[in-house]
Amino acid sequence: MLNLLHGELYRLLHKRSMYIYFALLAVGYALIVFVRSGGFMPESLVDDAISAFAFLPVVVGGFFFAALYTDDLSAKNLISLVGFGINKTKIVIAKFILVALLNGIVFVIAPVFHGALYALFGQGVSGEALSLLYADVLKLFLMTAAFSALAGILVYGLQRPTIALVAYVLLAFNVVSGLIATLLNMVDPLLKSHLIPGITDNILMGLISGNSFVYPAAEYFVYVALVLVASAFVFTKKEMEF
Repeated sequence: MLNLLHGELYRLLHKRSMYIYFALLAVGYALIVFVRSGGFMPESLVDDAISAFAFLPVVVGGFFFAALYTDDLSAKNLISLVGFGINKTKIVIAKFILVALLNGIVFVIAPVFHGALYALFGQGVSGEALSLLYADVLKLFLMTAAFSALAGILVYGLQRPTIALVAYVLLAFNVVSGLIATLLNMVDPLLKSHLIPGITDNILMGLISGNSFVYPAAEYFVYVALVLVASAFVFTKKEMEF
């Protein structure tokens, strides 16, 4: 498992396109902040961040999903890993650990980068504001990790990179969750709180209000665990052509 994690991490960290992509994102965001700086209000730091961070599951999570999941299909890396005798369940777990780790690093940096840019253009940054941003980022990180695991079922089951990536983007934009929530509203509106956006909202509300978020957190981890079990199952059953 450790060798697999190390090998996959080494491959990704030597991917020049990753550094170019995130450099362009950083520069682009800095330009947007510069344009916005003339109209800063006291609440701009938090409000603008919440609006911008909503795209993190797509622009950051989408990149890592493609790099760690769909690129493997295009390059036949999954076939190579299985051919070398690596257990399929270990591959599923390793991929999820890496996608969570790499997304986590960028999501941790995002509020600091946002705050530094706003401070550069004269907007004060308080500890309370950063706490709110990190609570919001945690929710988005949890959503990103769960959606990556969920779309991973298609990666291992269908092994069609385009379909898997489109599925991830639809999940990240909450299109799938929105449709399911609409259907659940016809049965019982409370049921939608058990979808990933609802579960992560409950965790976020618990963090902000200071109330317990043990139950939604437990529900989240059970959900992700079941999704990974499903991924391992379909991957194990999938016949691969070498």
